[in-house]
Amino acid sequence: MEKIEVSIISRDTIKPSAASSSLLHPHKLSIIDQITPTMYVPVIFFYPITDPVFNLPRTLTDLKNTLSQTLTLYYPLSGRVKNNLYIDDFEAGVPYLEVRVNCNMIDFLKLPKTEWLNEFVPIQPYRKETISELLPLLGVQVNIFDYGIAIGVSLCHKLIDGETANCFLKSWVAAFRGCRDKIIHPNLSQAAVLFPPRDDLPEKYVALMERWCFCERNVVTRRFVFNAKAISALQDEGKSEYVPEPSRVQALTGFLWKHQLAASRALSSGTSTRFSLALQAVNLRSRLNMKTTLDNAIGNIFLWAPSFLELNYTTPESSDHKLCDLVNLLKESVKEYNSDYLETLKGEKGYGGMCDWLDLMEEGSSIEPALEIYSFSSWTRMFDQIDFGWGKPFWIGVTGKVQTTYTNSTVLVETQCDNGIEAWVTLDQKRMAMLEQDPQFLAFASPTPGISMASSVGID
Repeated sequence: MEKIEVSIISRDTIKPSAASSSLLHPHKLSIIDQITPTMYVPVIFFYPITDPVFNLPRTLTDLKNTLSQTLTLYYPLSGRVKNNLYIDDFEAGVPYLEVRVNCNMIDFLKLPKTEWLNEFVPIQPYRKETISELLPLLGVQVNIFDYGIAIGVSLCHKLIDGETANCFLKSWVAAFRGCRDKIIHPNLSQAAVLFPPRDDLPEKYVALMERWCFCERNVVTRRFVFNAKAISALQDEGKSEYVPEPSRVQALTGFLWKHQLAASRALSSGTSTRFSLALQAVNLRSRLNMKTTLDNAIGNIFLWAPSFLELNYTTPESSDHKLCDLVNLLKESVKEYNSDYLETLKGEKGYGGMCDWLDLMEEGSSIEPALEIYSFSSWTRMFDQIDFGWGKPFWIGVTGKVQTTYTNSTVLVETQCDNGIEAWVTLDQKRMAMLEQDPQFLAFASPTPGISMASSVGID
């Protein structure tokens, strides 16, 4: 298959079925929303369908109607951001496309080309956007293959973090299947109560987060699959007195950081000492000391946990860090985000603590020579119940061709069988080329296998 063609069948705007902007109060952003760059994160759910009596017209109608119903509960996702302070105009709606793809889904999944994934979402991903009252917070595209449907969703990170997306999608699925008792009713106000927005937020903090996310480089994304055997071996290698039982995500994050650093070291011509910074996305919902659960709270309720590592590029031996040491460093940085520390960031009094956190990040990013920054996000406990009645998604696509302004990012997603994990890694082209030639890395990672082959890859 040399290329695919995607033809738009229809283009609509889906609005809440029972909402009126004149009756709803503006939705306040949190300060974490305010500093989060405006960009779209894609996720695509692939569902092969071979049922000969599958009713496609009825399915398409029901998808639209239940999306509208779900937006009635999650109405901020239908609005527009105003002044980087709040969301209003909830009847602006969500762009919704239905498209026809000129190929068989099973053929596509045999060897999926990640650069084609951008064709299956309505808004281009990871592009640096300006804050605009015209930008939607959500977009949906229904891709109709021969023998399958792929639901592509564009999630605006200005409001939507992983858990927000998970709650919304589970609720849409529940509405579609008629399981009203499984709809998650969102807590719309808690994020702004915990982390109130500031109309006097210094612009330097917004600029800082943008610098972390965007830089002008030619980048590529590759998908590496680690099967259960490979992950277990990495967990054994990552064990230490301090972390006797590393989790799958801890071991894999440490391994990926280690080999991304090795790729950078192989390209380094200097003899200087520099630093690397690993940023792990930490969901704060379960870490806050609250009497009620925050699992249904929407908004960006996460922070980046920074792990600083000194690198000595004088000799290869001096910069070869043990996996167990990296795992310990990663675990300790996340451990800092306990309820006592988060208490110092909460409420109006927490603004000073939040500024201290941002100032620390800014101080680290100003080190010369420049830090090597790598970000890691785990989706391994999300999107496990996105079943519209056609079975669990056979595959979850994450990142297509990334714009040249987004790099050094890794997203971990569980495979849909065999307890494996896919690592979607975005690096500049030279570092990626080194990573793909690293025999120690490839001893554990299988690069871009076909979906049906995922259970057979790993360590020999």
